[in-house]
Amino acid sequence: MFGSSVALQTASLGVEGEGIWLALGTILMLLGMGYFMQQGWGVTDPRQKEFYIITILIPGIAAASYLSMFFGFGLTQVELVTGRVVDVYWARYADWLFTTPLLLLDIALLADADWRDIGALVGLDAFMIVTGLGATLMKIPTARFAFWTISTVAMLFLLYFLVATVGASAKETSEEAQSTFRVLQWIIVISWSVYPVAWLVGTEGLNLVGLYGETLLFMILDVLAKVGFGFVLLRSRAVVGEGDAPTPSAEAEAAD
Repeated sequence: MFGSSVALQTASLGVEGEGIWLALGTILMLLGMGYFMQQGWGVTDPRQKEFYIITILIPGIAAASYLSMFFGFGLTQVELVTGRVVDVYWARYADWLFTTPLLLLDIALLADADWRDIGALVGLDAFMIVTGLGATLMKIPTARFAFWTISTVAMLFLLYFLVATVGASAKETSEEAQSTFRVLQWIIVISWSVYPVAWLVGTEGLNLVGLYGETLLFMILDVLAKVGFGFVLLRSRAVVGEGDAPTPSAEAEAAD
């Protein structure tokens, strides 16, 4: 009875086949948040607590966004001047507006970056997200692609700044921090670079991929960029310290 009513409600709000990916995204984000909370329980070191709090917030915010999209509350429709109606998950952009600066803050703190550089990163990020939202909400196709181009260029500047400027700060940290930074840097560079491509080929762009496939692709990217990022960060000795992150051999012995 409850399942039927939820299915009817989500269908009436436009959430149909893609709802499975929104539900899975919610579950994976909650699992990631729960795991990070369990790992950080009882941590007293101020620097470690800072990383744990930031990293726990990221999938927590994303889980709320995915749950709202599942129930149709993060969904709206934009009717283009061409007559095509586009389903827009605006909650996705609200999620990114909060979670992507937190991701950048995490990696910048790991690199001991200057606060002015962190501010520049967050400013570029906010500009990228807002112009991306503008591309989604515009009714004129030319305006949509113009805003998409601006947002993509902003992302390229952001990624360059992350690699060149923040990366230079990371070179002054420990070997473990540098190693972790490089992995996290590539997680961000690779996953974030796919987002504008997903938008372009999806329903909000050229409509080459339907809403079902688009939602799946964004869900995979979000989980990788948030939960995957957090898992790598909070397993690093540069964050949790020498005595807290078990080595592979220690884990094997514990399993035996």
